[in-house]
Amino acid sequence: MQSSRFWLFAALALLLAACSGASADETTTTTSTTSSTSTTTTTRPPTTTTTEPPQPVSPLNALPADDPELLERGVLAVKIDNHHNARPQSGIQHADAVYELLVEAGLTRFISLFHDNDSDFLGPMRSGRPTDPTLLKPLGAIFSISGAQDWVINRIVGSGVPIIGEVRPATFRISSRRAPHNLYVDTAQLREYGDQRGYESEPPADLFSWGEFEATDSAESITLSFSPQTTVVWDWDGSSYLRTINGVESQWRNSDGETGRISADTLVVLVASRYTASPPPGSGGSPVPAMDTVGSGRALVFAEGGLAEGTWARDGIDEVFELTGLDGEPLMVPPGVPWISLFPDTRTPTW
Repeated sequence: MQSSRFWLFAALALLLAACSGASADETTTTTSTTSSTSTTTTTRPPTTTTTEPPQPVSPLNALPADDPELLERGVLAVKIDNHHNARPQSGIQHADAVYELLVEAGLTRFISLFHDNDSDFLGPMRSGRPTDPTLLKPLGAIFSISGAQDWVINRIVGSGVPIIGEVRPATFRISSRRAPHNLYVDTAQLREYGDQRGYESEPPADLFSWGEFEATDSAESITLSFSPQTTVVWDWDGSSYLRTINGVESQWRNSDGETGRISADTLVVLVASRYTASPPPGSGGSPVPAMDTVGSGRALVFAEGGLAEGTWARDGIDEVFELTGLDGEPLMVPPGVPWISLFPDTRTPTW
């Protein structure tokens, strides 16, 4: 009886030992697998990201410059003729921004602004007017003109805007047109002349507050009737605004005779009071049209086939125009070459 119990207990002991060994092997395997997974996770190299530095852009249009170093120089402004005998104009398609404003006989002229761009065949260049320095002073621009009445010259220079007149070889006359519509310029050579004269040439302030455009209305065809003699229409073609004057498409022509349509990325219309500027008492000269660009007025920004409306304001000619939307927030102008029209408040833009 004792012998039978002995063998029964021995058998049970062997069975328990075998079960105990199998359990130990499973635990070892599980621990090894967990350890291997944990090691792989902790030794993975960290992920790194790099951010490209923002590309410098032009203060006149918020577009990147082909050569960023050119953004360190100043603005050169050139007055451009818009008489019918001066069309098509040349070089204006290379401007970084353009102003358009009234002169005598209900006509308009342009002020082409060059910062990081240049043109070796720009014109025809014409004479200055009293409103011009009020637009150029906040940009620190050098102003190239064919001349002006003495009292107007004094007003421009007195405003702190340096002048370059007809100087060779930076300015030249072409034989295919008659004076006064045949004076052309090379902007790079004008800059060299300005450097020789010691004119300051510092980068300008931002022309407008650049940013995302938020249209409040659609506007794909804009009519600006500056006077009974001058009606300008801008048509959105899906990528830019194409200019027409008095029913004729506005063209540019280069020195090789090639032509193209005058266009703009953005239209900024600043509605202001027109008045007659007169020479000081006792001095010679005749009165000319001018625009009051200090104070405030209506502002219209046309971009991407849409319209955003607001007001412009500034306290003096040293300041750039501050645009504010109807909601009281800054009126942002999108990046792109702007055409800025100083439009008389006695007339009404339509679209």
